[in-house]
Amino acid sequence: MVTAAQHATLLLLSGLQALTQTKMQSGSGSHSLSYSVTMTTSLRGLGDPQIFAVSYVDNTQILHFDGEADTKVEPRVPWAKQMGRDYWKLERESLEYYAHAALENLRFAIQIYNQSDDGSHTFQCFIGCDMGPDRRLLRGHYRHAFDGHDYISLNEDLRTWTVADKTAQIAQRQWEEKYVAEDIGIFLGGRCLPWLLWHLDLGKEILQRSDPPKAHVTRHPRPEGNVTLKCWALGFYPAEITLTWQRDGKDQTLDMEMMDTRPAGDGNFQKWAAVVLPPGEEQRYTCHVHHEGLPEPLTLRWEPSQSTVPIMAVIAVLVLLGAVFIAAVVAVVKKRRRKQVEEEGTMFQIQHEDT
Repeated sequence: MVTAAQHATLLLLSGLQALTQTKMQSGSGSHSLSYSVTMTTSLRGLGDPQIFAVSYVDNTQILHFDGEADTKVEPRVPWAKQMGRDYWKLERESLEYYAHAALENLRFAIQIYNQSDDGSHTFQCFIGCDMGPDRRLLRGHYRHAFDGHDYISLNEDLRTWTVADKTAQIAQRQWEEKYVAEDIGIFLGGRCLPWLLWHLDLGKEILQRSDPPKAHVTRHPRPEGNVTLKCWALGFYPAEITLTWQRDGKDQTLDMEMMDTRPAGDGNFQKWAAVVLPPGEEQRYTCHVHHEGLPEPLTLRWEPSQSTVPIMAVIAVLVLLGAVFIAAVVAVVKKRRRKQVEEEGTMFQIQHEDT
């Protein structure tokens, strides 16, 4: 049950303790190390479970674990060899233990919720630590979900629990009797950070890079007559970024529509923030972009493109050119007509004189 997950965590702690004594340095920003474990069962019940796990430093995947694969643990980072075979062997053994723990936790959840063993079920566990710029523990995470819903989570004080309902209190009482919070607190506060720092040191070219965002503002007319100004930030790393709109220098956060930071598909991230305003007020609004990759925050306004501002002028010029062209054609036609008339008059005069 829970003690299996707890022991698996402590096993990983003790095995990696010696590896994390290497001198390590952290980058200037905030970073995190996390493990996510998922146990699923099919309609055939608990006799055919599947276990998957992934580990991340920030948004970079460190490993993938498949309980049914031959290799099971698949490193996903170029510095994997530097971590040594013992590390990856320990990861495999620990995650195998997590698989057993997740299955026991799933069985217990099915039991207390009076669910059927023959149905399809999912149990998820997330454990991790966030490090602040001062290289201290910013916050710890230890959360569980059953069938896609919150189940039980350790609070930020690393001592008390939050449960989804009265049924989950049964698990809470057992976990309190087993001192799970104390053991997880030791992991999150005393051991997770050295692992994180170790990864940051070995993978500093990837994990500690700082790519500034490429930012711009676009304008979009709305059916009711207003316009939307959208501030884009593209191609930045790490993922932490702040976008804010101001109107005449006053913050417009409450009136903003914000897209969550999303992967761009190339290892970087993208995000936008939008405001709705009456047409003609665009220049009163400024977008402010804060990111650690920028030497100073960006301030942007909507810059009308050449294709949108002079459209009437272009039309006027085209009309004028058309008029000039028509006038020129008329002048040429008249000139040719006059010349033709003169030539015809000359011929008539010659014929008359001959007669």
